[in-house]
Amino acid sequence: MRKVSIIFFSLFLIISLSAISETKGYLFIIGGGQRPESMMKRFIELTEKFNSGKIIIFPMASGVPDEVGPEQAEQLKSFGAREVEYHILSREQALKKENVRILDNVGGVFFSGGVQSRLTDILLDTPIHQKLFQIYEKGGVIGGTSAGAAVMSEIMITGDEKREVKEGHEFETIQASNIVISPGFGLIKTAIIDQHFVRRKRHNRLISLVAEHPELLGIGIDESTAIIVKPDETFEVVGERSIIVYDASQAQIHIQPTQSISGFNLVMHILNAGDRFNLRTKKVIK
Repeated sequence: MRKVSIIFFSLFLIISLSAISETKGYLFIIGGGQRPESMMKRFIELTEKFNSGKIIIFPMASGVPDEVGPEQAEQLKSFGAREVEYHILSREQALKKENVRILDNVGGVFFSGGVQSRLTDILLDTPIHQKLFQIYEKGGVIGGTSAGAAVMSEIMITGDEKREVKEGHEFETIQASNIVISPGFGLIKTAIIDQHFVRRKRHNRLISLVAEHPELLGIGIDESTAIIVKPDETFEVVGERSIIVYDASQAQIHIQPTQSISGFNLVMHILNAGDRFNLRTKKVIK
């Protein structure tokens, strides 16, 4: 009887943990550049489905957050958002539990562009960071552009490399142990996100990281383009340009003592507006 009870409890625990891990929310990840009205209206529509639909902007990635915050708030209002606020936080403020109340009853959160490490330096592993997970898991929308896109993944591209190079010669190699990474917010755990992707020719750095982490997809999002990650772990492409997906999960990767990389059967997808992709199966949805 005791054995049956243990088995039943174990099954209950597995089912419960599975239910907890299933999110009801959305990620709205923009590659930077201009944000088309039609694309941002999709973001607003999704936020309005949860709680009050209120949107909070965190512009701390920018070097001029006091300019970017009100500018982005006004843009969202001009596109139809009913209630938008921006908050510029310090690390000390983000660590105070009482400040989590700024996220009460929101429908969505949006991170501006700039330098992604500025966002993680302030918000990573704070009560605000934990609240973001709660909002996302319950049905809210977490969005961001450029640096605000890079912070979404668990492994975050900082924008730097370890090689010493002259200006204009950045990321000219495909090699291991060169791309500087740091912990991101971990809202998407199955992929590494890169931004401004095609326009700024960032293929080398994402290929290098995917070769080192073949269990993760590499998703390069171009400017004026976004992916909407849905609760079923599929994403839809919206916007004006392309999404590149690299999949090395079935590839044979070899890293030489020189750190140069060779690989075979690396899969690449080029997706445009309306295309959809399944993050679980790593397949394009036809």
